[in-house]
Amino acid sequence: MSILKEHVFVSDLRPITALGAALPRLASFGALEIRENAGLALASLALRRGTVEPTPFGLTLPGPGRWVAGQGVAALWTGPDQWMIEYEGRAELDFAAELKQLAPGCSVTEQTDGWVAFEIVSPAGSRPVEALLSKLVNVDLADFGPGRATRTGLEHMSCFVIRRSDAHIAVLGARSSAGSLWHALETTATRLQER
Repeated sequence: MSILKEHVFVSDLRPITALGAALPRLASFGALEIRENAGLALASLALRRGTVEPTPFGLTLPGPGRWVAGQGVAALWTGPDQWMIEYEGRAELDFAAELKQLAPGCSVTEQTDGWVAFEIVSPAGSRPVEALLSKLVNVDLADFGPGRATRTGLEHMSCFVIRRSDAHIAVLGARSSAGSLWHALETTATRLQER
């Protein structure tokens, strides 16, 4: 009796997105485009007692319910003295180590592989984005303009919703729920398209 052994070499491994593909998913639904943002690096930053609030990458960290952006980098408030820092196009680098250098004395934790980010854009302006939000999350749209961010429930999942501009939102959810989150966005966008 012979035992066959399968050898997997590190060079044979290929990265996949949160949705399980080689390339990020992109789909259009009338006036809405939804894109998996596989290049977004994420790290949490928390102040320790007696630590001065840093300005990583030149960002003044936002207060409750807020999101700020700079040159390819952004931050959203996640709790008292806590933020999630985003850096576009840096998902495959050691972003947390880079952030730690800019935030001495703070607690920094790599978050990139724990989350999925979906960017939702409408070339037709804010109305399609707001219609989608009104069907998915419990957010007061009158007070949810650009620069706002909140943690909320979306179907059975907890996620962050970020208003990047009038016609651009981002939804960050647990990577383990990526398929369910995409399905919820896709189903709602399809229904809005059919109206």
